Amino acid sequence: MEFSSILAMLVIGAVAGWLAGKIMEGRGFGLIGNVIVGVVGAFLAGTIFPALGFAVGGGIFSSIFFATIGAVILLFLIGLVKR
Repeated sequence: MEFSSILAMLVIGAVAGWLAGKIMEGRGFGLIGNVIVGVVGAFLAGTIFPALGFAVGGGIFSSIFFATIGAVILLFLIGLVKR
């Protein structure tokens, strides 16, 4: 994996984690935590959506969109476990 791909993954993860924190009423974990949640959410969305038959389009906006959905799902699951 090249440095530019890692950097793009971290930027998309940071944006997706920040958006998920805003969507889930401030349940974010700070900058580093949001990057981790966003990257894991992107992996989660990349695994779940193709299995359900949803196609992930190309481009940065669709990547951020699907990573945000995955991060929201992850924050929801973390909220369930914390209770």
